[in-house]
Amino acid sequence: MFLYLGGDVVVPVKEVVGIFDLRLRVSPITREFLNVARDEGIFRIVAGDERAKSLVITSRRVYLSPVSCHTLKRRASLPPGKALQLG
Repeated sequence: MFLYLGGDVVVPVKEVVGIFDLRLRVSPITREFLNVARDEGIFRIVAGDERAKSLVITSRRVYLSPVSCHTLKRRASLPPGKALQLG
């Protein structure tokens, strides 16, 4: 099963390590983590012009997504074969 993060980004659900809310205050350790991910070339901003709402960490990359962590968690927990209702 795959998880749509926004834009043109889809990741396998089995690779997702964590989904975190960025609308809350971002701690200094989180900022440092994002800087290291950026320096290592594994950081990607999916949000584009939109404000990032969630931080998605996978086994391969780190993403900033415009989709809320609540919505991403709901999408990730859908049973296989169940279609997403958009809108």
